[in-house]
Amino acid sequence: SATNTAYGIVSMLRHAGAANPRVLLIDTDSQAHATLVTTGSKDYGADDSLYTVLMADRHNAAQTLLNCLVPSTWDADLHVLPASSMLEGAERELNGLAGAPYRLADPLNQITNRYAAIVIDTRPSFSLMTEMGLIAATDAIVPVEPRYLETVGLMSVVGKINEVRDGWRQPNLRVSGILVTKMNARIRGHKYLLDELKSHSVLGPLLLGVVPVNEAVSYAHQCHQSIFEYAPTAPASKAYMDIVAKLVRTLAAGGAA
Repeated sequence: SATNTAYGIVSMLRHAGAANPRVLLIDTDSQAHATLVTTGSKDYGADDSLYTVLMADRHNAAQTLLNCLVPSTWDADLHVLPASSMLEGAERELNGLAGAPYRLADPLNQITNRYAAIVIDTRPSFSLMTEMGLIAATDAIVPVEPRYLETVGLMSVVGKINEVRDGWRQPNLRVSGILVTKMNARIRGHKYLLDELKSHSVLGPLLLGVVPVNEAVSYAHQCHQSIFEYAPTAPASKAYMDIVAKLVRTLAAGGAA
């Protein structure tokens, strides 16, 4: 998940002695799951959330963004721009505002140097909010469960991301990895689909890692903790840390998140 990835980057940067280990997590989903598990609350609204930033005067949006940031209960160096249920209707409101697709990217560009990495958590479906997240990003990570691992569907997702890159003239945007989650090696269908992915000429090289199905992840989120803190020796914890290490190397080679 984006939450464990963001926290893992903080931990890895600090362990490496980075001068700036701060990471920003942006929750763009109106269900605010990432917000809840990283801050212990989803009670954010018109004055203190991503919605506030998107509706702000564009000249003041960067300062508004900074004003809305919340330190995560997981780690002081993990900052969160919370989502709110108001994002559900935000797309209709944004349709009448100038420069709507850039209302996340523009303020983010002004505060990027404060963070070692910025992780934007989006819905799995494509919408204006998803497009805004992609326009603000340089690297897209596609998480997928084995049951949805059909290569045709994944190629469609990659194609849509490339359409955003080309249509909105964002040459730095790229698909940097596919992350397989909730993998159960004992299920024959899971193994078959994973093997198919690995052998695919386009998708295979994009495989960032595989996270095994592990109840510890759900329990950790219920306790508003990262998997690394809740169950550091769990298989999912090790898998996420390996993935974060690979991701950090990828980003270092190709640019910031």
